[in-house]
Amino acid sequence: MFLFTEFLHSIIVGLMIVVPVIIIYKRTGLNPIWAALVFLPGFGLLLICLQLALTDWPNQHRNIGDS
Repeated sequence: MFLFTEFLHSIIVGLMIVVPVIIIYKRTGLNPIWAALVFLPGFGLLLICLQLALTDWPNQHRNIGDS
């Protein structure tokens, strides 16, 4: 029984992180499947943050004259 409650807790916490990350990926124009990286133990959330910080966002405007 103890193992099931820990597993359920991990799923709930993972979903609390995955759902906002999916929304962020959709708004930036990236594929929301990448949000599954959250479930990689140890460095999954770090990979997501690095990917969002270092990639060019497809919906970003590249006009030099605009501010």
